[in-house]
Amino acid sequence: MVAQLNVVGRPIGRIEGENKVTGRARYAADVLFPGQLTVKCLRSPLPHARIVRIDTSAARRVRGVHAVLTGADLPPVLVGLKLRDMPLLARDRVRFVGERVVAIAAEDGDTAEEALTLVRVEYEELPAVFDAEDAMREGAPDLHPDVASYSGLSWELPGLPNVHSYYAHVRGDPAAGFAAADLVLEHRFHTALLHQGYLEPQACLVKVEGDGSAQVWMSNKTPYRSRDEMAEALDLPKEGVVVHHVHIGGEFGGKGSPANAMLAYHLARASGRPVRMVNTYTEELTAANPRHPTTVYLKTGVRRDGTIVAREGRVIYNRGAYSAFNVSPNGMLNGVFKLGGSYRIPNARVEGFAVYTNQVPCGYMRAPGQPQVIFAVEAHMDLVAEALGMDPLEFRLKNVLEEGDEPVVPAQWRNIQARAVLERAAAAIGWGSPKPPNVGRGLALSERNIGGGESHVEISLGADGRVSVHTGVPDTGTGIHTLLQQVVAENLGIGHERVHVYAANTKDSPFDPGTGGSKTTHITGQAGYRAVQELRGRVAALMAARCGGAAEAVSFAGGHVHLNGQSVALAELAAEAEATGAPLQVHGSYKGQVPHTVSFVAQAAEVEVDPETGQVQVRRIVSAHDVGMILNPLGHQGQIDGAVIQGVGSALMEGSEVEEGKVVAANMGDYKLPTMADIPDLTTIHVPAVEGPAPYGGKSIGEEPFVPVAGAIANAVRDASGVHVHELPIRPEVVLRALREKGGQG
Repeated sequence: MVAQLNVVGRPIGRIEGENKVTGRARYAADVLFPGQLTVKCLRSPLPHARIVRIDTSAARRVRGVHAVLTGADLPPVLVGLKLRDMPLLARDRVRFVGERVVAIAAEDGDTAEEALTLVRVEYEELPAVFDAEDAMREGAPDLHPDVASYSGLSWELPGLPNVHSYYAHVRGDPAAGFAAADLVLEHRFHTALLHQGYLEPQACLVKVEGDGSAQVWMSNKTPYRSRDEMAEALDLPKEGVVVHHVHIGGEFGGKGSPANAMLAYHLARASGRPVRMVNTYTEELTAANPRHPTTVYLKTGVRRDGTIVAREGRVIYNRGAYSAFNVSPNGMLNGVFKLGGSYRIPNARVEGFAVYTNQVPCGYMRAPGQPQVIFAVEAHMDLVAEALGMDPLEFRLKNVLEEGDEPVVPAQWRNIQARAVLERAAAAIGWGSPKPPNVGRGLALSERNIGGGESHVEISLGADGRVSVHTGVPDTGTGIHTLLQQVVAENLGIGHERVHVYAANTKDSPFDPGTGGSKTTHITGQAGYRAVQELRGRVAALMAARCGGAAEAVSFAGGHVHLNGQSVALAELAAEAEATGAPLQVHGSYKGQVPHTVSFVAQAAEVEVDPETGQVQVRRIVSAHDVGMILNPLGHQGQIDGAVIQGVGSALMEGSEVEEGKVVAANMGDYKLPTMADIPDLTTIHVPAVEGPAPYGGKSIGEEPFVPVAGAIANAVRDASGVHVHELPIRPEVVLRALREKGGQG
């Protein structure tokens, strides 16, 4: 079948590429209206305090200021993607450094900043807690005493201080498993606060109409969900909020919330002007929604032959001051489910905690919750192998999931490719071959489920031969619009350049849940495929009626429809359909889940550790994936490259220290993202697997290449230096200290 394809499976450049590189692409911050105002916010300098008094009188008198709002000026509404626990502006107290207290809309940014300097806020400091484990202990400050009454809470609270979400699962008999073990090892791991690293800051523009309805332009990956959340919080009907599509300058999980837009709405309504809010990068790094810091505890029991017989795993997510930026009820299951890794473990107990603290609220980042846990699991696997005197690859292969096995959490996966990707990655990195001094190699293994849901796509074929594809999904850079272009072009026998894909707004575009969860190629791709199949059927019926013959015998090629030796242009048939009052417009929908299908990835890293400085240089990375049909090789490889680069950053350099609740890295000079100078040679290996659920048998690729990178690098550092890595990022000073403690041996 692959040999018959002309567009799908070819390296097609991204549909929006020209607009982006020429500067014609319009982002949220580019939207301009006459008379629009700029918003600046006064933020809390304290991690936890009661607001005693706010005096905004002087700020209101500044010329050019059109609206000044405090929490007292807004309805007492809390917002959040699931658990609604966050005010738009702090009301009675602040809970983190950087929380918004006062918002000012003015003619320009300088005027707004001047007005902010005149606001006087009197605080009464309260006890604060920053470490998640400290927050769970008896006597810790109660940050949300009213959590049981919050809207959206649909699960039982565990009864521990500040723990607003908990999940546990037991498999087999862990106690008996540990009793039968010859060796039991325990380790603790920690990962730092991490920003998603998108280049475009969060931005929005809101224009309020005379009837109170809102026109919204925002950098947001889930327009429909955000529309619904805004409508509920603002007491508007859903049709009273229209979210317009704009380009998104990267998001990696961090742009799924409309919180800025809701505050902008109130300012626009108060001022009678359109209002724009654009985060500074200091606000991004210190007060947006970064990835959770985590602490992971792992305990594993093994027999002397290397068989794993028991596992206890616990992950604690430092959620920060609010849970508003998390969608799922627990917001962490993706990580908890991975505490067993991709390994056969008959007896296990795994649990996860999401905990309030007085730090910046945290949200999602690529494969949310999973990279932190897989780093810990894979580093732990190497340490257990070392204690057994086994080769890390041998230890993994002895316990890796095979067809028919089940992971620790309840799941029945099919076509398990864990062994295949692991062996291919190891072979490509030269596992077991000689290495230079101070050079080490490491492995890590993971998998990622393919998300599901509901999506809709509309397609029309005009009398001018133009094919228009209308979708509600924004393109965050993953290439879904290009994929739709390919699928439609393939089925109609035309070049991809003749297919025009667009997204308008939540009023005029068909419903789509937006990107995220490794689902978009699956559900939106299938909606597009079903739509174009219906269009093919209608065109074929027209051709059969015109030429005589069976519609099933119709073929499509070169922009024409062929039957019984006759050839008619698509445009001609479309004109004929329009003339009869039945234009060629179709709607395709899809709703599905694929719980049995996952994508496995194994990565191998080769690093060199400088014994004089502790500096780690990554020399090579191999990324081996089980894949179905690769729909666009260019886009597919781009996803792998980008994810691996992010993985290198999270392993070696990215991560913010938080001191007394304040994020230290407050600019891009202090928060180091990887550059091309930091990126090693990358080898990608595709391991063909049974077809996936996307059109033509495609599988997901957007998130999984990020997940095991840090674990592979950490294990390579251990192999090169003997230093056991227990936290991310792997800072040179930590490596050097460990080297000196063990006698300076490289």
